[in-house]
Amino acid sequence: MGIQRKVICALDTSSVADAVDAIRRLSPYVGGFKVGHALTLPHGLGVIETLREAGAQRIFLDLKFHDIPNSVALAVREATRHGVWMMTLHASGGPAMMTAAVEEARTHSEELQPILLAVSVLTSLNQHILTDHLGTNRSVPEHMAYLSKLAVDCGMDGVVSSPEEVKDIRKAIGHGVVVTPGIRRPDQSTHDHSRTGTGQQAIADGADYLVIGRGLMASDDPARTLADYELYDVAGSH
Repeated sequence: MGIQRKVICALDTSSVADAVDAIRRLSPYVGGFKVGHALTLPHGLGVIETLREAGAQRIFLDLKFHDIPNSVALAVREATRHGVWMMTLHASGGPAMMTAAVEEARTHSEELQPILLAVSVLTSLNQHILTDHLGTNRSVPEHMAYLSKLAVDCGMDGVVSSPEEVKDIRKAIGHGVVVTPGIRRPDQSTHDHSRTGTGQQAIADGADYLVIGRGLMASDDPARTLADYELYDVAGSH
């Protein structure tokens, strides 16, 4: 798989037209598209079919389910019915919640089973917030490693990790999919993310997929943009 196929474009918009336009421009250059609350709340999960018709073959549904086990299992069932490729759950929902999600996913045929990813510490959080406001005594890397290992032990397929913790997370979980948001060029604003890094370093540290949003959504030249991230060779060697 060429390195650019490891890139997932985050469709950070509430406009279906803008999302469809981005898919048509970017499908040849990325490996999937991430859909979150901005599109699903106003348009429902049915928007996934619209995006697939536009060329989005792999949809990463990033709604970060976090509820009692039965409610999350029902959410996984509904998302799977729409044929999503990957979806996220909060590891802090606990073992019973994650196990219920895994058991529901496994009731579906192998070709329909989604990749279940655990979210441990959001990339918008830092040590001050984690300790002083959320009451966690572990460091950010320690807490992420703990929750990530718990998730994989519960049968989850992988985890989400910021660029800064990928190496520790890969060591903690061994196998499993690692998806990394917060990918930035050295000269780029961090926006809402507190913990960011480059795509090349994240891949070297063990990430399987990289999530890029604004940088790709606004691009008129995806090949050049990915080349600026050092994730694509405009000459075609990748």
